[in-house]
Formats: sequence, structure tokens, C-alpha cells
Amino acid sequence: MRSALLPLLLFFSACGIQSLPKAKNEVEASWAEVQNQYKRRADLIPNLVNTVKGYADQEKETLTAVVEARAKATQTNIPIENLNQETLNQFSKAQAGLSGALSKLMVVVERYPDLKSNENFKQLQFQLEGTENRITVARNRYIETIKEFNNQVTVPPNSWTNSLFYKFDKMPQYEVENLETVKDAPKVEF
Repeated sequence: MRSALLPLLLFFSACGIQSLPKAKNEVEASWAEVQNQYKRRADLIPNLVNTVKGYADQEKETLTAVVEARAKATQTNIPIENLNQETLNQFSKAQAGLSGALSKLMVVVERYPDLKSNENFKQLQFQLEGTENRITVARNRYIETIKEFNNQVTVPPNSWTNSLFYKFDKMPQYEVENLETVKDAPKVEF
């Protein structure tokens, strides 16, 4: 009996029976990190807006747009079990709206030299820039873990294990909602 169990155990350990659940766990962890970084950005924005408000009352329209975009972005939260192309597109669209509003806010900042010299604002701007970089890193990690997971699901021999034991489907990849807004950087004019 034991001699029959050893080859079976070796087969299961070599065929990827553990790699698919591990890859799915990696996807879930990397998606949680993406959401974590967007949450960090959303938490910083009220401080940034309040700092700017003190210096740029006449730019209420831009500040209102940032606050509204932040509200939309924070309302769009996708649990990993509901992650599909449609919900990923909704999330991406909400975050793109916030990114666009922040770009306009940074243009406003360029118009107010007193604001740029304010130490609190400089610190918040530095934090926001760091957060945007963290978001990029988190999205890149998510993209990589999705690629690895989808390879496990579709490329033999692990795909054979998937078809026998799991029935995982490929997961959606992160996509930029509107490439036109990404291509056109905000213009700063003096």
C-alpha cells in the first residue's frame, strides 16, 4: 500500500496541485496591495485639498472636482471574488477620474508661489508623489501575478491539474481606462 502511495504523492507534488492555489493567493494579495495604495492616496487628498484651500479660494471648482473624484474612487471597491473585467474597468475608471482631478490641482498649485513655499504643502505633495509611485509598483506587481496565475491556469502541465481539480478561469488583467488622458500630460503655463 505504501509503495503505491509514494508515486501518487510524487505525481501530485510535481503536477502543480499546490501551485495553482498559491498563484491565486498571490493574485489576491497583490490586488489587496493595489487597493491599499489607492486608499492611502484617498486618505492624503483631504489634507492636500485643505492646504490648497487656504491659499487658492478662487479655485473652488478644481478643488470640488478633486473632492468629488475622491468620493467616487473610494466608493468603488472590488472584493477579489467579484473581480472580473467589468468590475476592474469600473475601478480603473474611478481611479482615472481622481488622477485627472489631481493633475488639474497640480496645475493650480503652479499658479500660487506662496502655496508652493508652504512647508505643509510641500510635505503633502511629496507624500502624494510617493503614493502615486507606490500605486504604480502595486499595479505592476498585480499585473505580474495575474500573468503568472493565468499561465498556471492555461499552460500545461499545470493547466491539466487545473482541469482535473480546480476549474479556475483566467483572471482579468489591469487596464488603463482612457489612454488619451494618460498620453496628454497637464500643461503648466506661467
